[in-house]
Amino acid sequence: MTPLCRIAVIGNSLPRRCGIATFATDLHRAISNSRPSLQAGIVAMTDHDQTYDYPGSVVLQIKDNAIEEYVRAAAFLNAGRFDIVCLQHEFGIFGGEAGAHILELLSRLTMPVVTTLHTVLEKPTPIQRAVMDRIVEASSKIVVMANKGRELLRGVYRVPDDKIEVIAHGIPDFPFIGPDAAKAKLGFSGRSVILTFGLLSPSKGIEVMIDAMPSILERRPDAVYVVLGATHPNLVRDKGEAYRESLMTRVRELGVEDHVVFLDQFVDQATLLEFISMCDVYVTPYLNEAQMTSGTLAYSFGLAKPVVSTPYWHARELRSDGHGVLVPFGDAAAIGNEIAKLLTDEPRRQAMREQAYLASRSMTWERSAKRYLTTFENARQRHRLRVIARAAPDEIVPHGPAAPDMHLDHFLSMCDDTGLFQHAVHSVPDRAHGYCVDDNARALLLACALNEAGEHPLSEILTARFASFVQHAWNPDTRRFRNFIGFNRTWLEAEGSEDSHGRTLWALGECARKDASPSRRRWATALFAEALPPAASFCSPRASAFTLLGLNAYCAVAPDDRYARELRHSLADRLMSGLALVETSDWQWFEGVLAYDNARLPQALIVTGLATRTPTYLDAGVRTLRWLMTQQTASTGHFRPVGTESFGKLRTVPRAFDQQPVEAAATIAACLAAWRADHDAEWKTIAKKVFSWFLGNNDLSVALVDPETGSCRDGLHPDRANENCGGESVVSYLLGLAEIRQLARVNLHPTHPVALRPSGLDPMHTPANRGSLVTSHVSKSTGALSASRPRARDRAPVQASD
Repeated sequence: MTPLCRIAVIGNSLPRRCGIATFATDLHRAISNSRPSLQAGIVAMTDHDQTYDYPGSVVLQIKDNAIEEYVRAAAFLNAGRFDIVCLQHEFGIFGGEAGAHILELLSRLTMPVVTTLHTVLEKPTPIQRAVMDRIVEASSKIVVMANKGRELLRGVYRVPDDKIEVIAHGIPDFPFIGPDAAKAKLGFSGRSVILTFGLLSPSKGIEVMIDAMPSILERRPDAVYVVLGATHPNLVRDKGEAYRESLMTRVRELGVEDHVVFLDQFVDQATLLEFISMCDVYVTPYLNEAQMTSGTLAYSFGLAKPVVSTPYWHARELRSDGHGVLVPFGDAAAIGNEIAKLLTDEPRRQAMREQAYLASRSMTWERSAKRYLTTFENARQRHRLRVIARAAPDEIVPHGPAAPDMHLDHFLSMCDDTGLFQHAVHSVPDRAHGYCVDDNARALLLACALNEAGEHPLSEILTARFASFVQHAWNPDTRRFRNFIGFNRTWLEAEGSEDSHGRTLWALGECARKDASPSRRRWATALFAEALPPAASFCSPRASAFTLLGLNAYCAVAPDDRYARELRHSLADRLMSGLALVETSDWQWFEGVLAYDNARLPQALIVTGLATRTPTYLDAGVRTLRWLMTQQTASTGHFRPVGTESFGKLRTVPRAFDQQPVEAAATIAACLAAWRADHDAEWKTIAKKVFSWFLGNNDLSVALVDPETGSCRDGLHPDRANENCGGESVVSYLLGLAEIRQLARVNLHPTHPVALRPSGLDPMHTPANRGSLVTSHVSKSTGALSASRPRARDRAPVQASD
């Protein structure tokens, strides 16, 4: 393995005012000092449209709510060949719900990630848990600063022990000296100084300490309580200085104005060390037990200060063995009593100082940096082994009988005597939303796929029901298919979308070729021919793609339909024209956006290229599918379909959520079409990996399907699966499963796909034979195909069955 050369620390950075900014800056400095040959930089999180005069150590900044900047940061880090990314994690410093935006960065990194958790929640919300699980999954090592963190990671989050490192919060290497010199310099000579430092917020419990001052003054009249620190910027933004003013009001009401000093400033490290050095007792009266880390507590420990603290997690560990005194939360009397006892017992204070100083030498930043560097090296080794493990594709979805069985229970429960319901509430069909031709066309496709496979074919009655739905959807007045129909069998529109029309043509084409009933095959052939001409004027690329998939089957059973053959080339040329207009080196696609059913576009060109022996179609289909897979693959190697939040976003990297089963089904089919075209076994591996998305190999590590019933949940939200199991989802899963089971049978009885040879082009695709149907295959004004009506002898009329 090459030596460690480049490290990026992601987190806040000074001069931003917060504890993580101080920590990240100190860690960066310590790492750089410990090994001068290293190149270390900070990727700084910038909050709420603020601007900061960052130092040269900041190599990049990310605006916390701009998700595209997380994506660009990942590209920057990958291009910069950083060896390690060290993430400083706190939910509140990243954008998105529970800081989920950081996942967009982590999921795209190619190098190992070591994450320092500044907070580990004992009772996270569902979305906090989901985000944390994905951060843990993306990280090669997790660092916490207290053993309580390790305990929670193991018990609550099920993180393996060998993935966790406990590295104490770093401290400056400060000499063991008395407080008098610093008191003189800062103007507190002759006073017994109690100090609290940090950004003011209600969780710090300052008011409890103020309430304790009268009892302390009874025993140490010279005592003064110094509250050093600016108000937390988020609190100032939301409520101004109301909290600080309430504390000052409390001081006046108690009559201790001469004994409480507020210093409203965010100080540099040198000044902070002087203030800590001058105090006699350091106090952290925090109100929340679930504080995993306190930098100020660590610093006071390192500067050998007696501490009185409430028993939050970090304090309980750091102040064990007589290094400090713990008092109950919110108990002003107990705090006052313990501080007064320390201020009146100098030998005890001195003994505690000596114990703390000796115990803290292992925490200096120099020692902590060495621990981090060792962790980085271990993470690189772990990451390398993890990549090697991911390279074993057969482990993703097993071949042969290990693929799930085909179970149709839930699918059948979603059907009634009208057809397939659109939606479900959990697994219960939802009659309120009725039916649509989209889903019933998909169901007819499934019936054809199962009939071709020869396993678990649908009953004749059910297949006839889906065909009847399609027939009833046909509106001869508009020459279009209607889409939505209520539970009362009342159509809700005169015609459906272009996409629904194209998808129905696809189902009819497959039915014409694969249905078990000869009569239904004739019906499908005739209705396909009648419903085909409107597709010539469609503008939607997906409608063109769906129609091409239908034409692939229809032309196999009606090879003499000249109109269909010419329209097939015209629609494919339209996709090619769109690609030529839009494609760039980094956006190899047919449109400036990604939407739904994306993989059907390259699939349509691949199958059309194979059937018509047109290499340009095939090449474009395979090229765009390869590019699409770069957009649909997480850095950890699993399938991540284009999220619905991306739809309509011009030339942007896809967002991760919401994820839908229809994308997985489309991608499986497209990859297997590519495999049949170019023989590259990688496509089979990808198809199996995509199918494993259904089984839990996804961003949330959640299975969407119940293999026993064949149900499929409607997708993935950022924090959970959608528990509803609607019609589109179950059919998408079953179509994907049918493809994977067919692939397993091919693997058991291998045959070679037919190769596409450039010679022997379809004679209809020669210049001499073009133009009889389409004068100009793309209208410059509308982008629509312009087609004449076909002659009667070119097409079979719709007839009643014999």
